Amino acid sequence: MKNLFKAVLSAVAVLCIAVPVLAYPDVPSNHWAAAEIELLTEQGVIVGYPDGTFQPDENVTRAEFASMAIKALGQEHTTVAQPVNFTDIDPSFWAYDAIQKALYFDLISCPPEGQPFRPEDSVSRAESISVAVNALTTEQISTLKAKEVLSQKYADIAVVPEWFVVPAGKAEILNMLVIIPKDGAKNIEADRPATRAEVASILFQMMEQAKLNPNAKLAEAMRKKTGEGFVVKEAVVQGSVGTIPAGAIVPVKLTKYASSQTSQAGEFYTASARQNFVTNEKYILVREGATLKGQLLDVRNGKWFVRNGVLVLDNSVVTTVNDQTAPFNAVGEVKKHRNWFMKFVRATLKGEKLNVTPDDVVYLRLLKPIKVDLTNGWIYE
Repeated sequence: MKNLFKAVLSAVAVLCIAVPVLAYPDVPSNHWAAAEIELLTEQGVIVGYPDGTFQPDENVTRAEFASMAIKALGQEHTTVAQPVNFTDIDPSFWAYDAIQKALYFDLISCPPEGQPFRPEDSVSRAESISVAVNALTTEQISTLKAKEVLSQKYADIAVVPEWFVVPAGKAEILNMLVIIPKDGAKNIEADRPATRAEVASILFQMMEQAKLNPNAKLAEAMRKKTGEGFVVKEAVVQGSVGTIPAGAIVPVKLTKYASSQTSQAGEFYTASARQNFVTNEKYILVREGATLKGQLLDVRNGKWFVRNGVLVLDNSVVTTVNDQTAPFNAVGEVKKHRNWFMKFVRATLKGEKLNVTPDDVVYLRLLKPIKVDLTNGWIYE
């Protein structure tokens, strides 16, 4: 019996290892879009329902799709300077920013001024596929060519809306015209609301193609930004992410006077990055003008024959030029650079007094690594 029990446990263990853990109970591993749904969930592009299900056959609203598309392209932190006005949404609407970004990046066409966006309408297959195609730089084709390409495979080409023929043709050429696998004739079903599974597959195809051939605005936004500044030699670049490791040293300047003789431990301070922090390749990690905040951790005044002054900064956050406030855990001890004679005097007699003016540089040593999106300066938390 013991041997049998061990065998059963071993079999269960093997099954637990061999069978992948799926994110949703209603998306089995053999679902035609399971891989795309799993990947986009891991990346935070799509989410399930409060009950833990995904409901792959449900529809997606136009507002939801705009938000998903912007997340899929990694542009949720982009700032749009001149928003477009709609009659049925305002800045308080939850997807307002995503919709404005979708317009800015030419994913959707800008309607005439004052027209509604219809955020709660279901996004159609034609609309969702068009957004995916609009995210790319594609070869121009004629309507005639598009119809020729589509008519070779799809039975309902005659009822495809004229405005969608060329985008559909481009999508087919790029293998992006997502069709639910089923027996019988294949149909584009342009006007049918797209299901959540179809949307996941469309967004995945868009993400993959945009890595290779993004449209002009996306290409600029996805480009790693470069510039001159203080080189953080220890920084590491992987893809579009730069990491400043723990232990790296960066220079900052306080915005007001601090002293070992007059300041008090616990006082708050503000500092600024007076130049860009950059990698060895000149990719910008933190832009000039970023604000750093923290407290004076240890303050002790210098006294002759007793001790040198102590002034230690405990930094906690940084506010970037993107107006993002993120953790920036670092410490900095103020020290004066002396020649050998003064070092001897201070070491024997002590009494060093430490004063920091807004023109003086203080060096901070990071306690925890910082990861930065090099395309837009966003710090991952």
